[in-house]
Amino acid sequence: MDYSQTHYLLALAMMIGAALYSSVGHGGASAYIALMALFGVPAATMRPTALVLNLIVAGLGSVRFARAGLLRWRTLWPFLLGSLPFAFIGGALKIPGEYYRPLLGAVLLYSGLRLLWPKPIAAQAEWHDPPVWLAILCGAGIGLLSGITGTGGGIFLSPLLLFMAWSLPKPASAAAALFILFNSASGLLGNLSQVKALPAELPLYAGAVLLGAIAGTTLGIRLSIPWVVRALGAVLLVASAKLFGVY
Repeated sequence: MDYSQTHYLLALAMMIGAALYSSVGHGGASAYIALMALFGVPAATMRPTALVLNLIVAGLGSVRFARAGLLRWRTLWPFLLGSLPFAFIGGALKIPGEYYRPLLGAVLLYSGLRLLWPKPIAAQAEWHDPPVWLAILCGAGIGLLSGITGTGGGIFLSPLLLFMAWSLPKPASAAAALFILFNSASGLLGNLSQVKALPAELPLYAGAVLLGAIAGTTLGIRLSIPWVVRALGAVLLVASAKLFGVY
């Protein structure tokens, strides 16, 4: 299949986004949606395409972080239990973007700046498992937000795990990857009709994000903990900028 120069440029940008996001266990859906909007991709195509790319990146991240011994199921399963049903509910809600986008953007901005602040966070030194009931409630809230925003929810789960000292940074990345994988699959299954809108260029984009995810997950596994925290801070700032409409 022949692709235009524009398609190759978009694929390159997606590869860079996948590398950055996957280094902290994220799928990069918010970045793909923003990039597709910049390149003039039809709106009906963007969400299912982003979810499929999310599955690829988060799937690879889940496997690689698990094989590295970084996935702790006890940390993750209560969040998933609360998240999955509420992701469906959030996706069905019609809330004007001018209400929730600035609020979520401010939360992510604060989280990103705090992670980039020189003072270490508690989770870099010690941690403890979250109470099951509280993790389920938090998961429900994150699921609702992920459904409303059309993302996998990792941008909300990762900082919560670190700020509450419920996980070390690298296991938090592993938990986020699997969390995003499940939520993205749920979102795609809930909107099977959108699969018809997938673009002909999807194989090109899929290959690009796969290469980016290979590089990003390799960095995420090998980097020292302070650098993982800084990378997550950068990802949150990028996501915040999108919610504020900067790009």
